[in-house]
Amino acid sequence: MRVELKDKAKIQHIYERNNLAKSPLIKESSLQMKSLLLFFSLLICNLAHPQNQKLAAYKIANINKVIASFKQNDIGRISKLINYPLRREYPIPDIKNEKEFKLRFKQVFDDSLVRMICRSNTKQWSEAGWRGIMLDYGIVWIDSYDGKIIAVNYQSDFEKKWRMDLIKKEKASLHSSLQQFETPLYKIKTKNNLIRIDELSDNNYRYASWKIGKAESSEPDLVLTNGQFESLGTGGNHVIKFTNNNFKYLVYRNIIGEDKSPDITLEVEKDGEVILSEGGSLVKP
Repeated sequence: MRVELKDKAKIQHIYERNNLAKSPLIKESSLQMKSLLLFFSLLICNLAHPQNQKLAAYKIANINKVIASFKQNDIGRISKLINYPLRREYPIPDIKNEKEFKLRFKQVFDDSLVRMICRSNTKQWSEAGWRGIMLDYGIVWIDSYDGKIIAVNYQSDFEKKWRMDLIKKEKASLHSSLQQFETPLYKIKTKNNLIRIDELSDNNYRYASWKIGKAESSEPDLVLTNGQFESLGTGGNHVIKFTNNNFKYLVYRNIIGEDKSPDITLEVEKDGEVILSEGGSLVKP
């Protein structure tokens, strides 16, 4: 079984809409954290009353180790407490290893986030089953067993600006017909196609695809709009559905699955019958 906290999908505005963002660390941005976090919004609903079971001694020790490392500002030690790659919101590149982490530490862990971790106590950390142990309502997650940091659902001012700059650059590189959207969600590579999913407005998604070998600056082979997001349980898996006459294009995001499950599964149906099913991988800078 693969259990990964790999994606973001709407934690920011879902937090705000449900009045769950009590921490000043979750700053205003209506469309930030767009892809890892329907998972966490669902999780928050399940954890409106955090679990009260007592954490095992070794889990408390893992939490205290993380807190102590931040109090000591020991970046080298912290770099060894990360489960790589440390996912960042698209199109910000993931942090792939300790060397990159040390260079980008302040980009992710700004003074506000470091202060929040340092001032936390073990009562603020709660276990969410197989998902891990979270600080407050999911700002930072650590693995329940080895204590490594598996997700950071926070965006510093640096990352906010960097992301906006990257989106602006990405828009400029696209065919003119695709340059208008609110936020990019996924870029996917399958055996035959390069696909990108962008959000045009709240819960309105666009699908654009090119045959492998074509550039995104060229006119896409296929463009579909009015895609609808549908959650598949509370584990984070979801599908975005597009309709084109008697064809349906289903883009499944596989966050939880078998070890060899692809990041993405694309299915195409004609008159209700599956005529294509192929796996794909997420493409990040």
